Order: sequence, then C-alpha cells, then structure tokens
Amino acid sequence: MAQTQPIPVPSPPSVGANGYVLLDFHTNKVLAERNSDTRLDPASLTKVMTAFVVFSELKAGNLQLTDPVQISENAWRAKGSRMFIEVGSQISVENLLRGMIVQSGNDASIALAEHIAGSEQTFAALMNQYADELGMANTQYTNAAGLPEDDHYSTAADTARLVRALINRFPEYYGYYSERSFVWNDIEQFNRNRMLWQDDSVDGVKTGYTESAGYCLATSAERDGMRLISVVMGTDSAAARVQASKSLLNFGYRFYETRRLYAADDVIEETRVWKGEREQLPLGLADALHITVPSRAYDRVEASLEVDQPIQAPIEAGTVLGRLTISLDGESLASRDVVALEPVTQAGLVGRLVDSVKLWLN
Repeated sequence: MAQTQPIPVPSPPSVGANGYVLLDFHTNKVLAERNSDTRLDPASLTKVMTAFVVFSELKAGNLQLTDPVQISENAWRAKGSRMFIEVGSQISVENLLRGMIVQSGNDASIALAEHIAGSEQTFAALMNQYADELGMANTQYTNAAGLPEDDHYSTAADTARLVRALINRFPEYYGYYSERSFVWNDIEQFNRNRMLWQDDSVDGVKTGYTESAGYCLATSAERDGMRLISVVMGTDSAAARVQASKSLLNFGYRFYETRRLYAADDVIEETRVWKGEREQLPLGLADALHITVPSRAYDRVEASLEVDQPIQAPIEAGTVLGRLTISLDGESLASRDVVALEPVTQAGLVGRLVDSVKLWLN
C-alpha cells in the first residue's frame, strides 16, 4: 500500500497586524508568527492577566466567587469600556469577573484589583510577578484594565503564553470566556469577541482596543482534540482582527495535526529488574506527550527508547530510568524522561545473590 503523502506546508497567511502568533496549546509549538516578540500596547488583552491573578486567588482559597466587593469612586470613574457599576455598591467577585471578561469593563477590572491588593498599583506588581513566573520576558503591566501608559506593554508571544497557562491552570474558570452575553442591571451586554458567533470551535478569549494599540484579539479554539491559540495585535479594525484570527486558525488546522502519543502512566515498555521481588517493571511518562506535525506526516514519526541498564531494586515509583525521543525524518520533535510507573522492593538475601551471579555472568 502506498504511503500517505504529507501535505506541503505553505507560508503562513498574510496578516495585517503589528504582531501575531499562532501556537499549539498542547505542544507549545509556534505554527506562525511575525513580530511576536515586539513590545506593543496590549489594550484590554491586559485583562487576561487580571483574570489570571483573580483565578489564582480563587484557587488558593483567598477569595470566593460570592465575596462582595465595595466599589470605589476610582473604579466608578474608569475611562473606556465599562460595566456601569455604581460607586458605593457591593458586587460579587463573579459578577465583576463576568463584567470584565464579557463586557471588558475597565471599572470591573479596577474594582477587582483594589479588592485583592488594596490599590491598582499594588495589583499591577502582582501581575508582573506572575508574568515573571510564566516567562513573559517582554511584558510589563502598570494597570489592571489595559489603559495606555508608556511602561505598559506586552507581546503576541507573551500573551499566547499567558492564555495557554490560564487554560492549563484554571479549566474550572475558563468557561467564562465562552459566554456570549451577560445581564447586569437588567441590561444584556454582549461579548465583544465576535469569533464566538462565527466559529463554533472558538471558546475564548479576549478583545482589546485603544487608539494607540489598534484592534487586538486573543483567540482559542479546539477542533477534534487539537487546541490552537492565536494572538493578533495592532490590526486596523474590529473586522480585521476577526479575519486575521480566522486566517491563522484555518491555516493551523489545515496544515498541521496534533496527536497524543502517550497518556500519563501509559506503559511504554516492561523492563527487567534485578535483585527485586519482581522481575518486570513497567516504564512510562509522568505527563502526557503530544506532538504537532504537518498534516499526514504522522506515519513517519518514530520513537526511540533508551533505558539505563542494569536496573536494580529497590526502585521507587517515579524514578527516572531512561529517555524517550520522538523524531520525524531524523529531526527530534520531543524528548522526555522515562520513569518507573510502580515501585519494586528489594528481594531477600537469596534472590539478591542469585541475581548478582546472573549479572556477573552477563
């Protein structure tokens, strides 16, 4: 039978943005980019980090969705897009989250920042701590809403890294980004991310606009188990950011595929153990392993396993005992430690002596 021929990967589509990136969620592989490390005004893409900090506080138990937040005059006076909250009122963390994520409310962002850190300035320091932790080397925040300031900047690559981390760490909260509307004060406010209406595979993430930033959009979509993240910054219009995002996503899904090779704890190989109460030990990976390859190239993927020999008991579960390398046409795609999936206790004196002789003879 003739081998399926891979689909040639063309150059990425021409995208009218100051910077963009297309990233596979599972493998972190960049499929397309231009000026993705250029520092740009992120506008309301900033609110992805604001939400990241809020989600972190929720997960740590320092905050509850039902907690009331007192609205300050500073939050009430926020410029730009607003949720229209009233000064002196008390609004739950969850309603403010929805107002920030769905309606892109600057007032909601500032209210959450003040509630968590006491001031927006202190909250921005928290944002920068998380940015450092995530390796966002070209990002600095000075406010929680994304209003333009000289020292407030990010990049397409850093924003994609942030989105990936948010989906990874907070799947229980990520669903807010797929909500198409939010009712507040009996008024239905619609999500500014038009991709939610135009592509059923899209479930987030965030729009942004200021005069200095242009029109920005971070998008995540999942088709047949393959999740992609696109970020476009500095397009000319709301329609342009949608079209650019569509073009990038369609390029990624048309010319690439991502597959899970192994789940965590899948048995890759059974190997011989010496001086133990059992002779066979299952080996596998601590975490799932995905690869991204050009469409129809999966049949040419090869796996090479090197196991440290001889393996002698006692062995604890999780002990690194070798290395698995995945390659395509001789080029390495991934390399992971292979670990013991189960413990092996040491054999008695007689068993150890017998295996010592066998090892010596071998």
